[in-house]
Amino acid sequence: MVRVPSRPGKADIDPLLGEHDHLVVAGTDADLAAVALRLLRKEQLSGVSLGFVPSSPDSDVARIWSLPTQPLRALGLALRGEVDPVPLIRDDTGGVLVGRGVVGMVRGVAYCDEHTVLRGPARSIEVEPDASGPGLMVRVTKGTLFKRPSTQYARAFQLGCIPTRPSSDGVVHPRAMSRWTWYRHTEDLRLVRGLV
Repeated sequence: MVRVPSRPGKADIDPLLGEHDHLVVAGTDADLAAVALRLLRKEQLSGVSLGFVPSSPDSDVARIWSLPTQPLRALGLALRGEVDPVPLIRDDTGGVLVGRGVVGMVRGVAYCDEHTVLRGPARSIEVEPDASGPGLMVRVTKGTLFKRPSTQYARAFQLGCIPTRPSSDGVVHPRAMSRWTWYRHTEDLRLVRGLV
């Protein structure tokens, strides 16, 4: 077992990659995303599986992929479960999304693949990986609290807008962006989520 800091970087993860073909991340969705990003950059997505022990019962990764949040059950699955490849989502600034991406209170134009899903204001846009379709689930909430959100499934989501700060896996982007893209990577993340 090797302890690394929260949201580990290159110096923390890269030395482990040549030695192990299975890693277990105990922490937040952002911690898992940091490890997945290193696997992507080192071109090791296809050779390393990831188990996940969420530090919070509110983990979006756990909710999306039906992972246990009780620590002992989650650890047992992370150590001995079967690999089930899931979509890995990238953004156009070099990051990855493993759980939930959010753009709040935005005005602009957004597309899911070639379909327009927003022209004007929205209260929020949420993006999550989805294995049942082309890779992304996009939920756009316009107008009042009583208006139902629209949900689309696509390979890519693109937004052009008045500058806003999107968040990925609970981490707010450090600067306001007038364009943002989330899209499915060509390789999946080898997430452990099968039955023990």
